[in-house]
Amino acid sequence: MAVIHRTTLKPTKLDLLTAWLPTRPWYAGGPGEPRLSKAGGFRLDDPQGEVGIEFMVATDTSGTHPVAHLVPLTYRGAPLQGAEHALVGTMEHGVLGPRWAYDGCHDPVLVAQLLALVEGSAEAQAQSVSDTPAPDVTRSCTQEGPLPSTALTAADDEEGTELSHPQGATLRLHRVLRPAPDGELSLPPGAIGHVAGAWRTPDDARIRSLFAVLYPASATGA
Repeated sequence: MAVIHRTTLKPTKLDLLTAWLPTRPWYAGGPGEPRLSKAGGFRLDDPQGEVGIEFMVATDTSGTHPVAHLVPLTYRGAPLQGAEHALVGTMEHGVLGPRWAYDGCHDPVLVAQLLALVEGSAEAQAQSVSDTPAPDVTRSCTQEGPLPSTALTAADDEEGTELSHPQGATLRLHRVLRPAPDGELSLPPGAIGHVAGAWRTPDDARIRSLFAVLYPASATGA
C-alpha cells in the first residue's frame, strides 16, 4: 500500500495545476488565473511501489460558477522517458526529494491501474490516509476478461480524455465533472463500465459524479 507522507511540497500540487490547467483543451475555468482548491479524489497503488498515483478533483472558482476538474496525476522520482509532453511540473518533496508530476493519462503505470480498477482487480485508496480503501469510489465492468492496458492512445479534446486501443474498449475520462441528476448515477447508452466518485463543493455539499466511462470497441465513447 502507498504511504502518505505528512510533509511539504514546493511548489504545491495546486501551484503546478494553476499554470498547467489553462493549457488543456477541456479546461472550463474563468478567463483569468485559476483559483483552485482540492475538493476530493482517490489514489491507486503501483504494484511496484515506485510511482505515486492520484486522481484529484480540483475546484476552480475563477469563473462565474465553480468548476470541478478531474486531474489524474503520477509522481515519479525520475523523469518518465518520452513523456515530456505530459509533464505538469517538478516539486521538492520534504521526504522523497525531487518529484516529477505527470498528466497520468500519459503514464502507463496509471493507465494500467485505472483499467485494473474498472475491471475489479485493483481497489481505490483514500486520498490522504495510508492503507485505507476509498469508500466513495464505485466501479463496474460487464466485459469479460482483462482490459488491454498496453498500446493505448490518450487523446484530449474539449470534453475530456479518451484512452483507446486499436482492438479493445475505450475509456472516456470526464475532466469536467457534472453532478449526477438527483444524486443517482446512470451510465450513458452503450457503456459497459464506469468509475465514479465524490467531491465537495465550495459550500461543502457532497457531490457524486461519473469519473470515467468504458465503451466497447465498436462504440465511439462520444
